[in-house]
Amino acid sequence: MYELKIVITGCVGAGKSTAISAISDIPVISTEVDASDEVAKEKKTTTVAMDYGEVTLEDGQIIKIYGTPGQKRFAYMWEILAEGALGIIILLNDKRPDPVGDMDMYLENFNEQIRQSVAVIGVTHAEDDAEGVAMSKYYDYLSERGLNHPVFSVDARDKMQMRLMLETMAAIIGSEEMLDGRVD
Repeated sequence: MYELKIVITGCVGAGKSTAISAISDIPVISTEVDASDEVAKEKKTTTVAMDYGEVTLEDGQIIKIYGTPGQKRFAYMWEILAEGALGIIILLNDKRPDPVGDMDMYLENFNEQIRQSVAVIGVTHAEDDAEGVAMSKYYDYLSERGLNHPVFSVDARDKMQMRLMLETMAAIIGSEEMLDGRVD
């Protein structure tokens, strides 16, 4: 089995730390500190370096999960944490003023890594209707750019929803590895 490193990124308040806490099979290693400046208006604490957790899949595969800081002033950590990752999960807060713009920024910032791996989009705080209108803006954006990343509406607190995203990513990575002849 190969090591599977996944990075969860996204803006402040998207649910990165919450998601890792919800799904990790080990106690989460966190670098949360009291929030200051504008972030303090949104939440009490913020990640300044990373969050770390692990998930063990049914087949014994261990997924190492690294969460990035959401604040742009800690963006230097994004590249460090993304190095060697086989997948990037971008969490978006649908309640932000421009969540599609946020998605664009993260896809651009992680473009090099995503081209070499897999990306999955998770949308938090979405109030979707039966027709999926709230989610259509994300699919439309991706389609207009010829991108085919899976998009999930998720509650970052829900272990099963977050695990589904991870398992989807692991399946895509496994399929690509097999197609490339990298896995027996």
